[in-house]
Order: sequence, then structure tokens, then C-alpha cells
Amino acid sequence: MTAATPTVEGLSELADLLTDGGAVVLSGAGLSTDSGIPDYRGATGSLRRHTPMTYQTFTRDPRGRHRYWARSYVGWRQIERARPNAGHRAVAALQQAGAVGEVITQNVDGLHQAGGAREVLELHGGLDRTVCLACGDMASRADLDVRLRTVNPGFRPEPTDEVNPDGDVELPEEALDGFVMVDCLACGGGPLKPDVVFFGETVPRDRVDACFALVDAARSLLVLGSSLTVMSGYRFVIAAAKRGIPVAIVNSGSTRGDAKATLKVDAPLGVVLPELARRLA
Repeated sequence: MTAATPTVEGLSELADLLTDGGAVVLSGAGLSTDSGIPDYRGATGSLRRHTPMTYQTFTRDPRGRHRYWARSYVGWRQIERARPNAGHRAVAALQQAGAVGEVITQNVDGLHQAGGAREVLELHGGLDRTVCLACGDMASRADLDVRLRTVNPGFRPEPTDEVNPDGDVELPEEALDGFVMVDCLACGGGPLKPDVVFFGETVPRDRVDACFALVDAARSLLVLGSSLTVMSGYRFVIAAAKRGIPVAIVNSGSTRGDAKATLKVDAPLGVVLPELARRLA
């Protein structure tokens, strides 16, 4: 370990675990906080401040859907500007070194791919795409943003808080009426939804099955920056533990999966992952 890197308890054991390769990564929002995207449940998590958009509200309440898109239109600026941090780049380096294989991410920001990672399975979808709720057409979020800029030339409200992990921001209620939303270009009228899994929405079964298959074939499961509070990610830790597959968790603070972990490293990802990549590369 270099002189500039503080001693991290468990780092040597983690390097030993990954030496033979075959690890599958399960990443959460804690990996993207150094890129300026807050998590939901950390010290500054957005769940501490407000309730995120739910699938039921988005699909059943036109006013709620309009509110989301107005907020997301403003929040997209920060998501679009976010860049991979040292943790994302280290995961890519670990892949190149053969220490880890596929990545299952609960994040929707696309930063793993931007950081050079390959074989990334987006469990909760991606903000860079939209889907029409009427015809199912998939389209680019960047293209939607161009359309929204055209029909909202004067819409520049000041957010009352930072961007949320699902890409929206808090806006004053009185600002919402000034926003104009557009519909699907493919069918001419269907409402658009970001291609992400909202709270209260079910992850597609085939995607879940693909994740279980990756975990089943793994030599170890490496959890990065996830509190594992929701079952969406925690179920893979349960599955690995049941099969006797070692589970290593790197996270600042406790997680729901600590009792099932073979190894827990309680330290910042921006410290642990670059040093881990340096050792294994």
C-alpha cells in the first residue's frame, strides 16, 4: 500500500479473495456519490428529505407525471454532466485484470459504462432511455431533452434541493405550470416514462433471472456501495450465502447484508477500490 493510502482493515483479505477472479459485482448508489449524485439512504440521502416518485403515482396521476417530468427536465442537467469517479474506473480496471467479471448495478446513471466497465446489467434500468407507456417504443433521453428544450425555452426554475438518484429535483409547486411535456414520437400520443424501475414497480422477471444466473456462476459476490435495504439487491446476497458463495461488502456504514458477509470492509469506495485495482493489476 502506498504511503498516501491510509490503512484499511480487511483490504488485504479482500485482495486475496479476488485474486482467483470470477467475482460478480453488485453496486449501489454509494458508488456514484463521488460523482455528485446523492444516494437514497446515506448520511445525505434523499429519502431522508422526501419520498421519491412511485410507479403508481406516475402511471395513474397525470399531474404527478407532469410534476416528475418538470423536475426531471431540470435534474437531467446534473445527471448528464456527471462523470465516472475513481471507484467506477477501478471497477473497470478490476475487470481488465480479470479479478471481477460481470457487474450488476442498481444505479441508473450509466457511470459504470462511462468509466470503462463492460458486461454491465442495469437491474433498475437507465436514465439515458425513455419508454412509451402506450406503444413500448424505446428512445434516447438526449433526443427527448432536445425536444423539451425546444418547447420550454423560458423554463428555468431554481431547484430547492439537489438532484435525486432517479434524476429529478425538488421544484416550487408554482413553477410546474410553466413546463410543457411532449408525447411519444412513434405513436403520436403515448405518455413517456424514463426506462427505470420506480419505487413500487417490479423489476422484469427475465432481468432478475439473468442476475441470479450470474450470481450462481460466480466464485464470489462483491457488493459495492449498497445498503441492501431493499430486497431488489439483497436477494442476491441471500442467494450467494445459501450457495456457499463468499460475499464481500465494501460500504461506508452498516448494511442489511453484513450478517451474511464473509468479509466486510467499512471504508470509502474511493479509497478501497483504486488501491484494490492497483494491487490486483
